[in-house]
Amino acid sequence: MEKTFNFPTEGCITCGSKLCTKKVSLFSKLNESQLNTITSLIERKHYKKGDIVLRFGDDFDRLYIVNHGSLKAVSYNEEGKEQILYILNEGDSIGELSLLKKAESQYDLVALKESFVCTIPKYKFDEFIKNNPEVIFAVLESTYEKITSLEKLVGAIASNDGDSRLRFLINRLIKQSGEKRADGIIINLELTREDMANFVGVTRETVSRKLSKLADEGILKILDNKQILIIDKTYFERY
Repeated sequence: MEKTFNFPTEGCITCGSKLCTKKVSLFSKLNESQLNTITSLIERKHYKKGDIVLRFGDDFDRLYIVNHGSLKAVSYNEEGKEQILYILNEGDSIGELSLLKKAESQYDLVALKESFVCTIPKYKFDEFIKNNPEVIFAVLESTYEKITSLEKLVGAIASNDGDSRLRFLINRLIKQSGEKRADGIIINLELTREDMANFVGVTRETVSRKLSKLADEGILKILDNKQILIIDKTYFERY
């Protein structure tokens, strides 16, 4: 269940004195005055794990920014099987196209854990664009990146090779949330093994078996259910 919450006007309670908009690549080139204006447009909401942030068919009339937590965008086939389209972590945004044209959502947006989400309604952003037209290029660039990512996902799904789809998923996680350290790259998993199985299109047991096989081959190391150490990053780039 969503809850609306209030932050101090100078920033968000989840990021101290920083403006939450500074976390978003979409606004990375804005000056301090513009960031303050954007922040004034934000409506902030709180979700518990499993809460629906946005449902399929709802009006997609705003930009969603993950201030803290993690979300997944999912669709379902005729049999009700879940397909994860996007995984959003802190600083990620979704709905850039909705800032250009209001439309219906083509997926559910679900909280993977307790999440604080900042949203900017289209009608508020329209006024900002009128005075800051250069931002439209950042919106288009961000939209292009998401479309490209989705095209790659379609290509991976079209393959009947579960190993390729698993490599694609882990490569995406490396890019989104990987943390470099001396012995490799740490991935903090927000996805359950069931989520990973739904993405890859195999059973949860198969995902666990494939990860164990990669660990035996020295490609990765399973630290626990929520952390994986990537030792051979290049392996996951060959999907």
